[in-house]
Amino acid sequence: MANDTGTPGNLDVEFTPEPALQQRFDDANAEQGTATTDKLRGATQLVKDEAGKLTGQAGDRLRAFADDGKSRATGALDELAKTIEDAAATIDDKVGPQFGGYARSASGAVVNFADTLRDKDIDDLLDDAREFVRKSPGVAIGAAAAVGFVLARLVQSGIDANREA
Repeated sequence: MANDTGTPGNLDVEFTPEPALQQRFDDANAEQGTATTDKLRGATQLVKDEAGKLTGQAGDRLRAFADDGKSRATGALDELAKTIEDAAATIDDKVGPQFGGYARSASGAVVNFADTLRDKDIDDLLDDAREFVRKSPGVAIGAAAAVGFVLARLVQSGIDANREA
């Protein structure tokens, strides 16, 4: 089929560049690919480095929060032991010295637990908790359920108190 210029309308023309030109094109593509790969590797390493820094910072903050929580817990245990010890004299008078002795024993146990907690590092406490769960998973699950129940009741009572006020 011919068009106005006298050339056929559907020509299948195959272009084959000179080998030297093709080699320059291939070399340019290879250099660009290498540069892109190097940039990608650099970006990947930067992301890994920043993620490592953030992980370290998060770990440090969690450790600081855990240390603060440990300090608060030991302080509360000391207060509890003091309250139990103070109540022991009243228990002696009202119920008998045997029960006052039980209260003093309980106070001593709370003090010992607070001292143990105070003396241990956070990592040691976590290791102890893991070991306890491995040895007694049923007790650990039961304790977690009991703590969850108590916390739920405390939260619920706080919500109820706020509604009444």
